[in-house]
Amino acid sequence: MVAITELPELASPSLGYSISHQKVELEIDFASKSLQGKTEITIHPHSRDLKIIKLNCRQCTLKRLNIDGKAPTVKYQEPYARFKIHSQASVHQYHQLRQKLSPQLKEPPEEEVILTLPKSLSIRELDPFSAEAQSALIAKVGGLSRRETSDTTITVSTPFPKAADEQGAKFKPITVFVEFSVGNIRDGLQFVGCDDGDPRYTHAYTKNSMFPGSACCLFPCLDDASSRCTWEISIKCPRTLGDVARALHEVSTSSRVNGADGHHGSMVEQDGINGDGVSQLSQEDSALDMSVVCSGDLTDEIVDPSEPSKKTVSFFCTTAVAPQHIGFAVGPFEHVDLSEFREGDVDEKLGQNAIRVHGFCLPGRTEDVKNTCLPMAKAIDYFTLAFGSYPFTSYKLCFLDDMASDTLETMSFSLCSSRLLFPPDIIDPIDKVTRQLVHTLACQWAGVNIIAKEATDTWVVTGIAYFITDLFLKKLCGNNEYRFRHKTRANQLSELDIDRPSLYDLGSVLSIDQSQSEFIALKAPLVLFILDRRLTKASGSSGLARIISRIFLNAKVGDIPNGALSTAQFFRTCEKLGHQKLDAFFQQWVYGAGCPKFNVSQRFNKKKSVVEMLIRQVHGDRVSEQDLNPHTFMRDVKEDMYNVDAGELQPVFTGPMTIRIHEADGTPYEHIVEIKEATTKFEIPYNTKYKRLKRNRRQKERAAAAAGIDVSAEVQDDVLLYCLGDVLQAEEEVRDWRLTDWTKEDEDRMNQESYEWIRMDADFEWIGKMTINMPGYMFLSQLQQDRDVVAQYESVQYIAAQKESALVSTILLRTLMDRRYFHGIRTAAIAGIANCATEELDWIGFFHLDKAFQEMFCFSDSPMTRSNNFSDRTSYMIQCAIPAAMAQIADTNGKTPLRAKQFLLDKLRYNDNTDNELSDCYYIAALMRALAESLVTVKKSDREGGTIGFAFEEDDVDLQRVQQAAIDEIERYRRMDEWINSYHNIFAVTALQCDQKLAKDKIVDPDIREMIQNTREDNFDPLRLQAFETLVETGLLKNDLILKIFLYVLHSDPSPYMRENMQQLFEKGLAAIALGEEEPPPPPPPTEGLVIEQDASLESRQADVARKQTLPGALTALKKELSGNDVLKASLWEAVTAPNISLTHMRDLLDICALLYDPQTSMLVKLDYPRFWRVEHVGQGKLKFIRTDRIRFKMRPKLQWPSTEASSTTVKRENSSGLPTIPKISFKSKQRPSEAASSPPQPRASPANAQPDTGKPKLKLKLKVGKGTG
Repeated sequence: MVAITELPELASPSLGYSISHQKVELEIDFASKSLQGKTEITIHPHSRDLKIIKLNCRQCTLKRLNIDGKAPTVKYQEPYARFKIHSQASVHQYHQLRQKLSPQLKEPPEEEVILTLPKSLSIRELDPFSAEAQSALIAKVGGLSRRETSDTTITVSTPFPKAADEQGAKFKPITVFVEFSVGNIRDGLQFVGCDDGDPRYTHAYTKNSMFPGSACCLFPCLDDASSRCTWEISIKCPRTLGDVARALHEVSTSSRVNGADGHHGSMVEQDGINGDGVSQLSQEDSALDMSVVCSGDLTDEIVDPSEPSKKTVSFFCTTAVAPQHIGFAVGPFEHVDLSEFREGDVDEKLGQNAIRVHGFCLPGRTEDVKNTCLPMAKAIDYFTLAFGSYPFTSYKLCFLDDMASDTLETMSFSLCSSRLLFPPDIIDPIDKVTRQLVHTLACQWAGVNIIAKEATDTWVVTGIAYFITDLFLKKLCGNNEYRFRHKTRANQLSELDIDRPSLYDLGSVLSIDQSQSEFIALKAPLVLFILDRRLTKASGSSGLARIISRIFLNAKVGDIPNGALSTAQFFRTCEKLGHQKLDAFFQQWVYGAGCPKFNVSQRFNKKKSVVEMLIRQVHGDRVSEQDLNPHTFMRDVKEDMYNVDAGELQPVFTGPMTIRIHEADGTPYEHIVEIKEATTKFEIPYNTKYKRLKRNRRQKERAAAAAGIDVSAEVQDDVLLYCLGDVLQAEEEVRDWRLTDWTKEDEDRMNQESYEWIRMDADFEWIGKMTINMPGYMFLSQLQQDRDVVAQYESVQYIAAQKESALVSTILLRTLMDRRYFHGIRTAAIAGIANCATEELDWIGFFHLDKAFQEMFCFSDSPMTRSNNFSDRTSYMIQCAIPAAMAQIADTNGKTPLRAKQFLLDKLRYNDNTDNELSDCYYIAALMRALAESLVTVKKSDREGGTIGFAFEEDDVDLQRVQQAAIDEIERYRRMDEWINSYHNIFAVTALQCDQKLAKDKIVDPDIREMIQNTREDNFDPLRLQAFETLVETGLLKNDLILKIFLYVLHSDPSPYMRENMQQLFEKGLAAIALGEEEPPPPPPPTEGLVIEQDASLESRQADVARKQTLPGALTALKKELSGNDVLKASLWEAVTAPNISLTHMRDLLDICALLYDPQTSMLVKLDYPRFWRVEHVGQGKLKFIRTDRIRFKMRPKLQWPSTEASSTTVKRENSSGLPTIPKISFKSKQRPSEAASSPPQPRASPANAQPDTGKPKLKLKLKVGKGTG
């Protein structure tokens, strides 16, 4: 046993307490979509003066609450109830809701429940050595020592505790008990298959978030990432799926009895009810057990003795975690033991440390789970051996419907979207999905067990999780795949990291926009990658992997308080174990922003026999104003709204750079240069005496190969050095393929060079752009001779960017046809060949692509494709890449040549997949997209209503024929998908994408009816989203009816996946309107005559430029376009005030309101005109007041009772004024019998001569008001 360590309390010091354990009991009601629950929270006071306990609790109704059995003073106002506003409010009162919402979006959010401890409850100090103190301490640091589970025995080592006074258990813990219910669930829990008309299997799951605020929607807790404790979870639910169906049927029947429209049912149709509410459910489905998958270890499963149709499943979490990392799912899940895919030798090697991996899915998806999760057992074994033991006892994955994100990480349990599942005959999603699933497993180490101490430390945890994910993928897929993916991501980061916050500051603004999380997931692992390269090179150790392993170990033994890792602690660990100073690195790449750009020039000095080099950093050079990007427009707007400043761009990036010079004898010489200034000039000594020795040998080898002469053994040794790109060398092949080689002048220049090529940053220690002034033949040598895939990719990029020529096409063609190249290099070469397809070069690029496709995928000497064979995944990628490149070919008029269109049409029309074991749906989708892309360059004048007139030339007639045939072929696959669904409806989705391209280019008219039909709720969600995106991209969002439907689905759709993506589409549509993308371009100015530019036209052009290049100009145009739209106002405000909308969704919509409308604190109040009343005397001192239909338009003067002195004068004046006289009212006083006998009756007095009663008798007045017609 290890020595016990204190579990530090990182709760806010102002709270004065910490939570060590929480027990939660939940009962899920699928019929009403509600929860009933109880919770017991064990609290350890920090002092005797604790008076107040604060907890987070949202959308809950508190039924009973006590502290150690005593009733406290409770102050609680349900936050969602505060988000209501008066019924007459409009979208201009959005600021009032924003003020109410802001406290709930803080991190951590403000506490909603405030408990004042009763005076009778005293906080008692404990004897440090008492059994009670030791028990409290053990519960505080680890929970129970041994728990028996249903599948295995879990032993938790409980160390011997120190004295309680050394651990901080000085006061007796108190227990807060809360009984609650959750009715209208807006956040935290998602129900699927419970609504009428939803035929899916009924299930429910938690909607966890990386931000606090999700757990407290289900049960009271301290919803703060730093408040970590052990947990006991008990969930009560229906026992079988048939029990769920019966409960749903009872609710549906009750609704019909009450007059509700209940003619549809969720798995319970109204026709054929078998008496107990179960229909359309087979006997097997009705008997399916409702399984509960939850964080922690299963302890027991008990059928409720009082309700046999329900059961209770209990779990125990022995490791302290935050509330946001507690998740569960309830449904008729099928279990898959993924541990069966573990290799036998690894299982023996790990022994008892082998972790069981469980998969859960809805019925019918078992084979998909096995195929999708095949590498998961191998991944968890790799992480266990490389980075230390798994922090929990088992690992579970559950695939669910309607999830907003693809994965959610909780303790020992990952909730995954069923969209990730793919059958064995689908191969395209394998790379992306495998990385996502392995990453969600890596988050168990970095993300759940280890968390970020502050929001600004998020990059550390995110970077570690992705870094170890990529290390496993390196083992799984190879080093070439690993380095190539990092290179492509580095290039992407160089384009995106412009005017962005620093990596450190980015963690505090992740909730503003989803793209912020995507950016930090891109940059953080890349920064750790180059840090690993520098540490490995400097210290010669295992680099960052060893440091990460030490961090996990430190968290296990308690050296990282509460498992909360900070940037400063990570920095110190890297310096300590890496044995070097890293201040400059962290300042540039973590606390700074941007990526460097290098311009490198080199020259060989023959006199000194050195290579003179000059490296300049030019990233600080500002370019001219660029147009705003519609894809990032809303992110820029939100950053400006929330005052998010761009990070400080480093004027100079410093650090070591490895330069590798391949000299004439073929020997590479590495030189490490320290970059310290913006301009670095240095000299590198030259070592080789004989120039171009290897190139001359290469020429001899080529000549021998062309002549068919066997090369000598000495030459064969040299041939190995030129093993790449040496295909298609025979004279017949050169002639048939129309290949071109270097000219004699080029060969002479090559022979004069003193080295083969220079490789900058050979060890991949930098992220940025590198431009070097090497000639093209040096890049060719690097492409053919350097075995590093990154060097090859850089060479292909440079060669493809050069001026189009037959030589460039020849070089890239040989790269494509050499199967020894990595597939990413070959696909990059394909894009470069397409650039060489120009009329000046006699379409040589098209010829090369056409012949390459025919050589690899068609019958001999025939353009007819062979039956598909996707067993070679590299060949499959090439087969998909060539049609995509063909679609990019265009002539000087922007038209794709007819031959290219015909090529794509034939490949789609005559595709044959009969002998292929794998599905070709993704390949067909690629052909459909390529075919549509080739059509969009056709001008509108080339087609007139689909009819062909005699005025067209022959080429135009053929063009119309091919174009119409292409549209018909795309439509054929769309209709095919309606009868036989493709995987994820990819045919229908791609057809909509094609329609979107064609409609935007005015080739076809948008089919609104077809788009609306695809948006129906019973369609697949990605298909619905694509239909809505087509509506947005074609400018139909300005249509009031479409806008109203769009916003209704945005807030009312039951799927959170749909709601979140609809929000993004809405923001995308607003960006297009703000930037004027949907407006037709202005007519061109006349080419002849005098053009007079007026001030109005000049101002209009200036406004248009400001609209496209500046945020204020774009926002002004957006407000001008939409602020007066009454339909948008009403629909948007309806969405904001919808009863089921989540907090984050409401915040995003309120942000849009702030962009479009000015806040108004005043409001027009509507009051009805007053009406006249008439009174009737019904006798017995009773009056009847009746409201009339006569409306009063003028204010009546204030009624004044006449005084004693001037009563008669007042009456005369009032009568003379024309106003109605004061009605006569009689008062009847009930007198005592004695008074009545002694006093004679008095005559009834009129108001004019009535005298005030000085005795002030107490009168009882009876007024009977009649019902008027008004």
